[in-house]
Amino acid sequence: MGKNYANLMILTGTMLLAAALFLVLYNVREDRQSNAASVELLHELKQELAKVQTTTQTQATEYTMPEPSGDAFYAQYEEETTTEAVMPTDPTAELDGRYYAGILAIPALNIELPVMQDWSYANLQLAPCRYSGAAASDDLVLAAHNFSSHFGKIQSLNSGDEILFTDMSGTVYVYEVLQTEVVDGSDIETMLSGADEWDMTLFTCTLSGRSRVTVRAARNVQE
Repeated sequence: MGKNYANLMILTGTMLLAAALFLVLYNVREDRQSNAASVELLHELKQELAKVQTTTQTQATEYTMPEPSGDAFYAQYEEETTTEAVMPTDPTAELDGRYYAGILAIPALNIELPVMQDWSYANLQLAPCRYSGAAASDDLVLAAHNFSSHFGKIQSLNSGDEILFTDMSGTVYVYEVLQTEVVDGSDIETMLSGADEWDMTLFTCTLSGRSRVTVRAARNVQE
């Protein structure tokens, strides 16, 4: 009986280790695929931005999305939802049927990423997404997966670190990190609150998936 029990425990432990290894390898593969997609999209966006900057007329697409609701990360818009084409607060660009708000750069983390205008779980697999707000109105909130190539390292940002967001008209917004906090995954009010204190929020899942690592930043305004 004791020997059978020991064998069972060994088998169970082996299966758990195998499952853990599979999960790690799966996450690494997802990270690499997402990074490759982001790099390609970033290259295309920079080409679009160059076109805009060499003309006197902004060639951005008039498009916006409704504000999110529900879970602060996994809630998705219904695919059938459509909105009237209206002038967004920030200009956007369209590539292959997807809309982009701009380019995000965080020098301290050595990352530069495209930012998608449409927030959805599918889009998060490709790049960070605008969750709500806009740079021009000083209430921009961006969400991304915790891939190491996306927002997986934002918890290591320190007060004073710089964040840059370039919209699709070529306007560069420079931010300074104020604080990092952990917010409950369903606490939308806290995620979107404090507009008088910070102008940009970045957030991603914790490893457990129940909470959100959240970075708050203020825009540096040139006098």
